Formats: sequence, C-alpha cells, structure tokens
Amino acid sequence: MSEQNLGTNKEESVGESQGITEKSFEFFLWNSRFVVLVAVIASLVTAFAIFYTTSVDVFYTISHLSHYHELDDEGRALLKAQTVAHVVGSVDGFLLGAILLIFSLGLYELFISKIDIAGTKHGASNILFINSLDDLKDRLAKVIVLILIVMFFEQAIFLKPTEPLELLYYALAIMMVSLALYLSHKAYQH
Repeated sequence: MSEQNLGTNKEESVGESQGITEKSFEFFLWNSRFVVLVAVIASLVTAFAIFYTTSVDVFYTISHLSHYHELDDEGRALLKAQTVAHVVGSVDGFLLGAILLIFSLGLYELFISKIDIAGTKHGASNILFINSLDDLKDRLAKVIVLILIVMFFEQAIFLKPTEPLELLYYALAIMMVSLALYLSHKAYQH
C-alpha cells in the first residue's frame, strides 16, 4: 500500500471512532434526561400525600362541627373561627398539592415527552400545557401567589386591631395583597 492510502485509512478509522464515540456520548447525554423522572415521581407522590393529609384534615374539621349546635355563643364563636382557619389551611394544602402536580406534569412534558392524552381531553386545562421552563415557572408563580394570599388570610383571621395604627397596618397589608394580585394578573395577561 502506498503512504497516501495508508494515511487515508487512518483518517477514516479515527473519524469512525470519533463518530462512534461522539454518537455514544450523545446517546448517553440525551438519555440522561430520564433522571428527571425521579423528580416527576417524587413530586407526584408528594402531591398525593398532600392531597391525602389535607382531605383527612377536612374530614376531621367537618366532624368537629357535629357538636356546634350544643355550644354556647362563646363556644360557637371560637369553633367558627377555628373552622374558618382550618378551611383556609385546607385551601392552602390543596393549592400546594396542585403546585406539586403542575410541577410534576411540567417537568415530564419538558424533559421526557408531551402527554398526548392531555391534548385530546376537552376538560384539560391550559395550566397543564407547559411549553418552556418560563411557562412552568409562570404557572407555578400563579399558584404560589395564591398560597401566600391564603396564608395571609389565615393569619389575618385572628388579628384583632386594638389601636388605630394597627388597623392602618392591617388595611395596608390587605391593600398590598390586593395590589400584588392585581399586578400578577396584569402580568399574566400579556
């Protein structure tokens, strides 16, 4: 064989081995996205756990109301305030479960595959269609803002302003929450 042919064969074998190495690495790199399934499954299991615990809390909250009619006025007022706080806490729990569910579905759609059945269902909400990480972040931010508002409401139930300045702070806090809700709604419309 001539030197020229020998050089060409070496270049081809190096090119083939680089091609095989590169293809193998790219195959490994592409399939490494399946590690996201750990987060998808963990988020889904945690969402179910939150829904379960919150549902149990709702059941016990309702069961405590069976003696409501037997209480005196002071007892009813206390039970009513506690019940409202528990209901608000339950809304908070369900919203947290929804965040985890949205997060799980969004990660799956972004990294693994589109959920075909979601596109064919008439009841499928647009909140479950995730097209980018920014889209997922925006949807999660909406629900997080709702949770924060619910948490504020849960704490505000028991506030009893005794001085005019406390009442002013209370009103300002409500105004700030309303403004945050308004601005977040405006931002998501564009």
